[in-house]
Amino acid sequence: MNQIIDATMGPMTTGQTTVLALQSTSGSPFGMLGGFIPMILIFVIFYVVLMLPMQKQRKALAATIANLKKGDRVVTSGGIFGEVVSVEGPTVMLRIADNVRVRIAKSAITGLEGEGDKGGDKSDKGSNS
Repeated sequence: MNQIIDATMGPMTTGQTTVLALQSTSGSPFGMLGGFIPMILIFVIFYVVLMLPMQKQRKALAATIANLKKGDRVVTSGGIFGEVVSVEGPTVMLRIADNVRVRIAKSAITGLEGEGDKGGDKSDKGSNS
């Protein structure tokens, strides 16, 4: 009987080594790919839950900015509310108060004024404080 001496496990026969090696590779029906399937599933779920809605929101904002016209009420990234007076290339002239006009970049506009209120909570309406 041929014996292989392993420093950590003691004497082992060659027949046992072959059986152990075969058992470890045939454990998963997908072979080596079986370990990557959970990571692939997590990536797919991450993409569907986070990335797709963000892309849709970005496209909608780009369409809104491209279709700005005089009279639209917008909100800027700095939190300034205003009414579009004119659109001149990459900039927009906003009226934020009587006789106060501000020129801003189109990229600073985060949306139309009424867009964020759709289906929002109404907890602050009707309070007596």
